[in-house]
Amino acid sequence: MFRRMKTLLRAFALLCALQTGAAIAAEPDELLVISYHDVRDDVALKGDADEYAISTQNFAAHLDWLSAQGYHPISLSQLIDASEGRAALPEKPVLLTFDDGLRSLYTKVFPLLRAYRFPALAAVITGWVDLPQGRNVDFGPRPYTHDDFVTWAQLREMQDSGLVEIASHTHDLHHGAQSNPQGNQTPAVITRIYDPARGAYESEAAYRERLSADLARSSASLAHHLGREPRAIVWPYAAYNRAANDIADGLGMRVTFDLEGRNAKLGRDLHGLARLLMLGNPTVAELAYDLRRNIELESVRALQIDLDAVYDPDPAQQARNLDLLIERVKQIGPSHVFLQAFADPDGNGSADALYFPNRFLPMRADLFNRVAWQLHTRAEAVVYAWLPVLGYELPDAAQRSALAIGGAQDHEIFRLDFTRPQARELIAGIYEDLAVNSYFEGLLFHDDAFLRDGELRGLHADAPAARTRALIDFTLELKAAAEKWRPKLKTVRNLYANTVLDPASEAWFAQRLDAFNRAYDHTALMAMPWMENSRRPRQWMRGLVEEVRRHDPGFVKTIFELQTVDWRNGKPIAGDVLKRQSRELQAAGVRHIAWYPYDFIADSPSMEVAREAVSARNFPYIAK
Repeated sequence: MFRRMKTLLRAFALLCALQTGAAIAAEPDELLVISYHDVRDDVALKGDADEYAISTQNFAAHLDWLSAQGYHPISLSQLIDASEGRAALPEKPVLLTFDDGLRSLYTKVFPLLRAYRFPALAAVITGWVDLPQGRNVDFGPRPYTHDDFVTWAQLREMQDSGLVEIASHTHDLHHGAQSNPQGNQTPAVITRIYDPARGAYESEAAYRERLSADLARSSASLAHHLGREPRAIVWPYAAYNRAANDIADGLGMRVTFDLEGRNAKLGRDLHGLARLLMLGNPTVAELAYDLRRNIELESVRALQIDLDAVYDPDPAQQARNLDLLIERVKQIGPSHVFLQAFADPDGNGSADALYFPNRFLPMRADLFNRVAWQLHTRAEAVVYAWLPVLGYELPDAAQRSALAIGGAQDHEIFRLDFTRPQARELIAGIYEDLAVNSYFEGLLFHDDAFLRDGELRGLHADAPAARTRALIDFTLELKAAAEKWRPKLKTVRNLYANTVLDPASEAWFAQRLDAFNRAYDHTALMAMPWMENSRRPRQWMRGLVEEVRRHDPGFVKTIFELQTVDWRNGKPIAGDVLKRQSRELQAAGVRHIAWYPYDFIADSPSMEVAREAVSARNFPYIAK
């Protein structure tokens, strides 16, 4: 019954979208870029083996609908001219892109582009164009052969029509590369390849040389066969970094595309333009729905997970722990996982070691990238790396003492003094090393980023707001360090509840909700009444909700992070209490909920409770 109700509601929403003009017009500084792949006559209505394929009928309907709704198709040249101030784009501009260079680009897409006079950008893998007879590419739902890809003659004809510009999709980087000792394959463009024979990762110099050689070969091949060097590159799997963009720039490909977002922001910088990916053979109604829905209204349902619980010195047991974690997360279905990237075996809140290769602390195990990638690919969760801001117990005792915050009390989390240049550079280096070696989509800044009013007296001692701002600025520096290798990172920062309930406590923590909500994508408010020794948890939570409402009326930015264990006695919070908390928070208007900790080994909280309380599914059920 639930599934039928959901289907009816979705159908009604789609009908309304079609009847009301469906798509919201892009802002003047925005461009809609749509990403297509294969176009075939025989694509199944739903459940086709190739989820990237769209039927010829649906694709033609997209073109018809975009025209009817006032979208104005543009070319890459128009986009470049607009970015450089030579011409303005029309209202509701749309750019169509086609990836991979499949034969249907010529046989199905090109005739329709001519019929509708729609310009387009086609990104081809030059190593696959005119694939030699007898050679296969293990790509998509089956091995592809020569007859599946466009030829150079077909590309020249499309280019000469003036409708299709040819871009690079690399020469031979549309594949995975080994990214860790366990054998995970991650996109070749962003991976420092792990060599099992040497037990070592690719150096930065070798990595850059590999990318440079491939992109240069792609550009030269396009220039040789088509008479023009490419001006744009579409990154395979939307995976790229600053180094890759710099190499592309040097070869004249100053426009780059990914898949991160729905509308591309326009400006002089045309790197990493967002595209809307067409998946699952969408009908015109589903296209309209995708363009109309407000992405900002989507809710976060997050599990914060200790990688310390996955780690085991026995590789076989560690593998079993990982499989259990992935299965549990997949069954629960959260939208996000905040995954610990540091080792804290003594539970004192600071990092004794890290779970990724780095230059500064011991590596307990090369584990973070493997677990993060498995959560992304197998459990379909958005993974944020959870890392301290200040809390790093450096292995050199003298260095640790010299860089520590002076005057900290013994019971406090050990923290480094971020006002010292050496400490700032060291911590930024840790974030950079994390990004070099790992896959993740955001950062969760740990709850160690606080300052007591007696600490670092030389740092705006009499101005709590300035001390709060100084810590925020430092976290944004850490984000920038990571974004050198992982662009467009989202940010979340932990916040103590007392700073909301008692605004004067900003002086005790250097934290403030409204400042956090301005600085980060979300604030993870530790809504944990038992941790705060509340005798009336329900009333305490209601008071917290009302205080948050004063700063964040629509609960757009604030994640309520609930505790699942009463740390005073080590006992789990009852499942009925957790479910009630979730229901009452949502009834009060709270949109984003997270849990910590989640003991996946002991199944605590239970699967049934977790699905009901923190699943991102509209109608939680056991995934088959």
